[in-house]
Amino acid sequence: MRESTDKKYYKIKEVSEMLGLPASTLRFWESQFSLLKPRRNDGGTRFYTPSDIETLRMIKYLIKDKGLKIEAARDVIKHNHSGISRQQRAVEKLKDIRNRLQSLLDALNRMR
Repeated sequence: MRESTDKKYYKIKEVSEMLGLPASTLRFWESQFSLLKPRRNDGGTRFYTPSDIETLRMIKYLIKDKGLKIEAARDVIKHNHSGISRQQRAVEKLKDIRNRLQSLLDALNRMR
């Protein structure tokens, strides 16, 4: 289920937990995707905006769900950013609906 992004900034640990990805993956993707630029404080701590998190969700969708290589994912984002963003959100909504339906089905089966 998708967590809302109500805060202005999130630390890498929060984003890692939110997306179910290791922090090392987030740091690596930052080096591979120029549109991903979290702010940093003087100590080097990364602070991700909700927009950064949406970009990470899109990258995760392309790489983890669709199985694209990093170079291909960069190309897709460059040439069809809004289309991929819409597609990724639709897939997340469908997964959420499937999880809810499965929960209802499980509850019905427990009642029998």
